[in-house]
Amino acid sequence: MRILHTADWHFGKTIEGRDRLPEQVAFVEELCSLCADEKIDLVLIAGDVFQSPNPSAAAEELFYYAVDKLADHGKRGVVIVAGNHDNPDRLCAASPLAGRLGITLAGLPKEELGPTSPVNGKVYRVDGGQAWLELAVPGIGHTAVIAALPYPSEGRLKEILAQSLEDRDLRQGYNERLAGLFGALNQKYRVDTVNLAVSHLYVRGGIESDSEQQIQVGGAYAVDPLIFPDRAQYIALGHLHRPQYVGGTPAPCRYAGSPLAYSFSETGYAKSVTIIDALPGQKADIREVPVSAGKPLVRWRATGGLEQVREWVAAGRDKNAWIEVEMEITKALALDEIQELRALHPGFVVIRPVFALANGEIAPEPVRLNTMPLNELFIRFYEQQNGGLKPDDKLIELFLELSQSVLTEDTEDSMEDGSKEATE
Repeated sequence: MRILHTADWHFGKTIEGRDRLPEQVAFVEELCSLCADEKIDLVLIAGDVFQSPNPSAAAEELFYYAVDKLADHGKRGVVIVAGNHDNPDRLCAASPLAGRLGITLAGLPKEELGPTSPVNGKVYRVDGGQAWLELAVPGIGHTAVIAALPYPSEGRLKEILAQSLEDRDLRQGYNERLAGLFGALNQKYRVDTVNLAVSHLYVRGGIESDSEQQIQVGGAYAVDPLIFPDRAQYIALGHLHRPQYVGGTPAPCRYAGSPLAYSFSETGYAKSVTIIDALPGQKADIREVPVSAGKPLVRWRATGGLEQVREWVAAGRDKNAWIEVEMEITKALALDEIQELRALHPGFVVIRPVFALANGEIAPEPVRLNTMPLNELFIRFYEQQNGGLKPDDKLIELFLELSQSVLTEDTEDSMEDGSKEATE
């Protein structure tokens, strides 16, 4: 049986407000072509198919189009588990229709995945239960038993996993509960089946990027690599956006990664899917297959300021990329310069001016304005506007007092707005 593992599509996600839907469409077409070329029998999608629990109509339409095309009229198996970004109920709303095409949608960790009626020439579930299924694929002389555990937060498990609120106790309780779940699923595997697991969680030691929402939010924690079933031939995970193997697990375990780069911390990541060839009772053959859909994300550091940025754009540098520009400057940009920058390249999504040191020298590492204390920002702004003259301590104190007053008013207004919304 040949299996393809993918995850973290995040349909509907943008980058600084720029639409990524055309790139996501291109990925779907590339994925479907790859499945046809590689003669894939089963696709495992390990969560976060959407960016939001309430996805746009366009994102949902693309998801249904993708899953329908991957299923190939019921000739190829598709198993999808919900991730932390997905709404479990919404993801599984089409289950009655999906099941007829050999598509399994699993939303909650305790969801029952029962058998479906066999139809000649189509994928169907031979057997199943809570978070597991046995799948038959046309033309394959053996079945696959799949432990399918959607994002298992404490809230979605609907259990209290520790009596103490201490973080250490909560983590221990969470790990013990997941070890128990996977231990029970481990018993479903047989020597005459291909044995797989698919889930969406964070394993301790995995390499994260900025585009992943911390999975700990909502009552889930990093888990120990030893919790997974040792009888599985392959464990397919979602959540981390960098493709990577997980060390220390009792069976081969891998994050497929996201198909597109979704933050500039992913600059340089090679995007891919994973293909697994497996036979009952034998070691699986695992290989990474690159995907090319999606614009690259690149960072420019222009030590020569605006003039250097102009030169790079004129030379056609990274003309099909999304770009974060870090530009060293010695004085504040004028309004017309800012407007010029925005019009220079359609791929500019972040433009970050970085000031030189006050003595005129360039810092070895540029000072990022968004990481500086408020008083330091004020001092630098005052110097730029007054020919290098420093503000006195009283003026700085007055600025900070006024800033604190404004921030307090904004916070109170936000709380009042929130209370109104809750009341309404």
